[in-house]
Amino acid sequence: MPLLGGVRPPIAVLCLLVVALAGLTAKVLGPSDGAVVSEAVLASQRHFAEDGAVALRASIDERVTDLRRTAAAWNARGGGEPERVLSDLGRTYQKWTGTTVVDPESGEVFAARGETIPLGWLDEDVLTGEHALTPRMVRLETGDVRLMTMTVLDGKGGPQRLLIASSGLSVPAVDLGPVRGMAVVTRDGEVLAAEGPEQAGAAGADRERAERTFLREQLSRLSERAAERTGEHPVSAREPGSRGYPGVSGTLLGDDHDGRIATAGYASLASSDPEGKASAAAGLGLTVVAVLPVDRQQGGADTDREPYGLLAAGALVVLGLAAAAVLWAGVQRPLLRLFLESRRLARGDLSRPVAVPRWGEAARIGAALERLRGRLTGAGGGEAPGAGRGRVRLGVRVPLAVAAVLLLLWCAPVGLLLNRTDGSVDVPAVLVDDQRDRTGAIADRVRRALDEARTDLVSVSRTIDAGDPGSAGTLLTDALEAHPRYRALYVVDAGGGVVARAGGDPHDWSDDEGLPPVRVSGEDDGKPVIQAGAPVPGHEGTTLVGEVRVEFLNSLLDRPGLGEVRVVDADARTVAADDGFLAFEELPDDALRDLVRAGDVRAGAARAANGLLLRDGGDVTVAAAAPFSGGGVTSGIGWTVVSSQDAGRFAIAAYEREDRSVLVGMLGLAAAVVCLGWVHLVVARPLRALATSAERLADGDLGTVHHPRYQDEVGAVVRSLEVLRRQLRARRHDQARRPAEPEPAGPRPAEPRPGEPRSAEPRPAEPRPGAGGR
Repeated sequence: MPLLGGVRPPIAVLCLLVVALAGLTAKVLGPSDGAVVSEAVLASQRHFAEDGAVALRASIDERVTDLRRTAAAWNARGGGEPERVLSDLGRTYQKWTGTTVVDPESGEVFAARGETIPLGWLDEDVLTGEHALTPRMVRLETGDVRLMTMTVLDGKGGPQRLLIASSGLSVPAVDLGPVRGMAVVTRDGEVLAAEGPEQAGAAGADRERAERTFLREQLSRLSERAAERTGEHPVSAREPGSRGYPGVSGTLLGDDHDGRIATAGYASLASSDPEGKASAAAGLGLTVVAVLPVDRQQGGADTDREPYGLLAAGALVVLGLAAAAVLWAGVQRPLLRLFLESRRLARGDLSRPVAVPRWGEAARIGAALERLRGRLTGAGGGEAPGAGRGRVRLGVRVPLAVAAVLLLLWCAPVGLLLNRTDGSVDVPAVLVDDQRDRTGAIADRVRRALDEARTDLVSVSRTIDAGDPGSAGTLLTDALEAHPRYRALYVVDAGGGVVARAGGDPHDWSDDEGLPPVRVSGEDDGKPVIQAGAPVPGHEGTTLVGEVRVEFLNSLLDRPGLGEVRVVDADARTVAADDGFLAFEELPDDALRDLVRAGDVRAGAARAANGLLLRDGGDVTVAAAAPFSGGGVTSGIGWTVVSSQDAGRFAIAAYEREDRSVLVGMLGLAAAVVCLGWVHLVVARPLRALATSAERLADGDLGTVHHPRYQDEVGAVVRSLEVLRRQLRARRHDQARRPAEPEPAGPRPAEPRPGEPRSAEPRPAEPRPGAGGR
């Protein structure tokens, strides 16, 4: 028989799986290794650094794009005087510390604004080659580092001139809280910009000063380690669970101080989408590092559940081996006995009766073999045909059912009852604070994006000639292609009529003084319409209106580890969301609405973000709301970013233990289904068919040929039945060829055994002629 055939392999595999699953259960549900910091806290620090890297990348890319668009607009108009170009650039954008226009060949300065830009770094490699005119980081004589952005001014018929803008490289504009530090690091581990915790007050100044000193040291040390990590390839360096970020990100642990340990998250600058366009900031080799001291994780109520994992593993071994013993006693042993008995009969050993099992298909087959032995020995067929079929046929399904019940007695309690959580799960306060700060970062990013959209409209409006609809329409078409954030661009006159347009259908626009320059409408159409307007210079009452795509805002909200994120207006109605929404629907929870209203309370001069831990029965939710604040035309429109996430999605020990319990329960159920289903398909079903065939053969059906389906124990019994069938047919054929004659008065000689030569029988003497009398 082949190695993988028969009843032995599934039972052996079941034993192996039970032992392996017991070891896994003890590993994942038993005593843990005592991590000093929760995985949920580390993951939150990684996401925080990723948010900072995304914000810094978007800021740098926006500066590069604005400078190039401004230069392209002047080039399209035939160029302009350098002083006028720099003046227009300074009025439109306030993001550069210095600008200058120089001759790329001689280095002559034609115009300059702001701080003096050194030109010693300009060489042939900067101006030519594959990486020509890409942003560069240049260190000034003062030691400060500036980001240099370049583009070409190419007027019609005039010489080419180089437009250079310098800007400071600062920490991303995110709320760091009172004790967090953040740094921007180069490939070599040099810290270009850093920001630490707030200054200490008079009370407890010494302790807070020592903690700030410790944080600065850890920020510098962990930044060097992070720079080494980000030098690896994103695929090979990516840690488990950091999917969704195209760059390199991860976490680090530092030293401890006063019972607190420094945790760091780091993320390299990368493109917003691996399949999207290249990012100018991604090529600078910068890394954002965020450091936060947190309390060491102490053993709490969850450690009391660790012994239950060992008990569950022991119970699995006992119940699993008991199930295997049932299968061995109820299926394997009777089947092997039938195999041996059938082979003995097929070889011609009919001297002793068949050992008939007690019950089930094995008993039916054993009884049929005994009847066949009786017919072969000539002692009669034993029971009459059909005898024994009225017995209760529990069959081989009984031990299978018993084994299944034994395994379910472990799988069901472990998967459904063990380590269940409720609303009393302890959620670290750091997670609530990070949810609030990250939501504030998203709100700031959306606000800046809308401000940039309006600033772009101001820049485009200065190049529009509203008196020439044809040229205005062409300019709007070009601007729409260059600004993918817009759905439509159109010029509206004082009466509300559309003078020129590009893109989708325009919507109504009003120039009432009480309306903000960025607004939302579309309640009647069931789809938010986000409009931004900028007046066209030289045409009173004429406005350039741009409709921002809702999908653009939705993409800004899609950040891992924040759950469901929405943008709501002043009436707490949904304007945008990261994962599908109904336009202008209200927030689904009263607590979220209260959280939005709490954001209207000003903390000092600005509206503050708020975080909250919500407990409703067995559900625990971490929520935060961050209103628009910080300046710009959109800071006063009353919009708020709201985020909420089920605490069960955090890598908290209690939730992880619950998930692991469900996992091992499902694995045990899968092992039971596979092994018992294996026995049912390979043994139980063929054995039931074999019992029926054996009984039919014992009843006298010698015409049906028995073919084995599998080369295993059941197949061996089938082959033995076929041998017995052929022997019975041969015996019947021999009896049919004998002439009819009266039986002798003496005792009947014993029938020879199958396979032995028959003795020659004496033929009766023929009467001689004339012998005897009439």
